[in-house]
Amino acid sequence: MDKDMNYGRDFKYIPATSIGSGDGIEVLPDLYQHTIQIVNIVLYGTPNTSEFVLVDAGMPKSAREIIAVVEKRFGASGRPSAIILTHGHFDHIGAIIELIEYWKVPVYAHPLELPYLTGRKNYPEPDSIVNGGLIAKISPFFPNEAINLGSNVKALPPDGHVPHMPGFRWIHTPGHTLGHISLFRDEDRALIVGDAFVTVKQESLYKVLIQKKEISGPPRYFTTDWLAAWDSVKKLQALKPTVAITGHGLPMTGEELTTNLHKLVDNFEQIALPNHSKYMN
Repeated sequence: MDKDMNYGRDFKYIPATSIGSGDGIEVLPDLYQHTIQIVNIVLYGTPNTSEFVLVDAGMPKSAREIIAVVEKRFGASGRPSAIILTHGHFDHIGAIIELIEYWKVPVYAHPLELPYLTGRKNYPEPDSIVNGGLIAKISPFFPNEAINLGSNVKALPPDGHVPHMPGFRWIHTPGHTLGHISLFRDEDRALIVGDAFVTVKQESLYKVLIQKKEISGPPRYFTTDWLAAWDSVKKLQALKPTVAITGHGLPMTGEELTTNLHKLVDNFEQIALPNHSKYMN
């Protein structure tokens, strides 16, 4: 491992999984979702093209799986032009260092997320007192220390365009983290959400295991600003997306997505907000 890059001291494999682990879904011809244990990565680009992008980097110790998925879709010599991070929680950067070393590609994230990706600041500790299920209770075991990618991570362009993803723009959707982003394409209103909202009750071990599809707010145990999180959901709903790929759960499209996003915005307090949280005033 590059001596200039390192994971936090608490970085470790987390033995959590779901029935969807290892499954891939071609949501659109150029948007492919692959589930690694309990989290999704997204590949942008049509199969066997030389220009494609990886969005997020999976769970710890998942580099071999991600490389295999990429090579199956884009060929044995497939190498993304960039890796875009929606945010830097452990389940979205789990293989990032190994992938940087293997592919020698740049990584992009929001400027407010960079301190957590360059070793300068740890994420707040997971909140185990939130209600919702067993995963929330065991969340103190999840890594939260900063990783250090050094000069390999760069700030996203301030004009909103996404490097190597023509037609897409990044949208600041804070709440789950300070520098959380989602990606949106105006032409067909395709949305890559990250964890601004998800389509599985991520706090519940049973619902994660069976991948029960339902609209939910950002994972409660890692969300630290609930007012910002609500505003971010409103911002995304106002875009009227036709398809959404979330960081956890199955994609939603069409009327199902429209109806559920409307329900989430109107009933955010009941659906998303925890009854108790050390991060809620």
